[in-house]
Amino acid sequence: MDAFAEGTPCWVDVSLPDLEAGKRFYGELFGWTFGRARGMEDGHYTVAFSGGKRVAGLIAKRDGRMPTVWTVYFATSDADALSERIRETGGQMVREPLAVGRFGVMALAADPAGAVFGLWQVSEDLGFEKTGLPGSFCWAEVYTRDKESVDPFYEKVFGFRGTDLPGDGVDFRLWSPAGSAPGSDSAIGGRSVITDAFPAELPGHFLSYFSVDDCDETAAAVVRLGGRITAPPFDIDYGRMAGLLDNQGAYFAVLAEPKRGPERPREPEAEAVAGAGPAAGERAAEGAEPGAGAGPERAAEPEST
Repeated sequence: MDAFAEGTPCWVDVSLPDLEAGKRFYGELFGWTFGRARGMEDGHYTVAFSGGKRVAGLIAKRDGRMPTVWTVYFATSDADALSERIRETGGQMVREPLAVGRFGVMALAADPAGAVFGLWQVSEDLGFEKTGLPGSFCWAEVYTRDKESVDPFYEKVFGFRGTDLPGDGVDFRLWSPAGSAPGSDSAIGGRSVITDAFPAELPGHFLSYFSVDDCDETAAAVVRLGGRITAPPFDIDYGRMAGLLDNQGAYFAVLAEPKRGPERPREPEAEAVAGAGPAAGERAAEGAEPGAGAGPERAAEPEST
């Protein structure tokens, strides 16, 4: 697999109070299996696999004050230079670049409105091995109350090219990587606005989406496994989605793409992030605190849940 392009999502992980409970939850929900990260002798970082391919990380929180949250990481070839650009553009570093063994360099940053995201500079670990297919990451978007500061921030820091969705219903901007033609075909993420429909205390945050075969069945499974539905399944232009909380309080979303009819030729399935562009908009309910996570790690051999 080639290295990820600058500014594209290359990894996600979730910080949890109970790692074993998280493995049981996501193992049953997405069919994930798990392996320890090499070089992490205390085993606090676990890598999740779907079909034997890396899809996410699970972290055992060492400090109860840390949020329980999914964190998305963006690829960079130079974490130090990108960290400096983040500061110069009005953001701040939550965790300065840190070498993670021989695998790469990770960092955590916050945009001008406080949404936290990760940086990952690849060395031996390329992050995702599977995206855009059921059981894997497919999309990320930032929710903010200050689009006037946040839009230019990401477009200067990562060189994103923005496309505003037409219409008056949802204030949503698609982001395409630097050097690409902006639009839904190339989009790798987006920005949504936190409106009065959201709780007043909800801060700026990123929301990670995972692809599933059936949105309604997945939402029902979340409840059965001890989680909660925050935005019941509903249809959008890109399929059917739902906002969910796992059994420990981490917020995420799922998306089931529309079933293609037999009269339409099937698009090749890509092993890259699909430009789905889902925007929860007014229907999104409860959010999660922005949070921190450990950096991506190269996994050991997959093992069963």
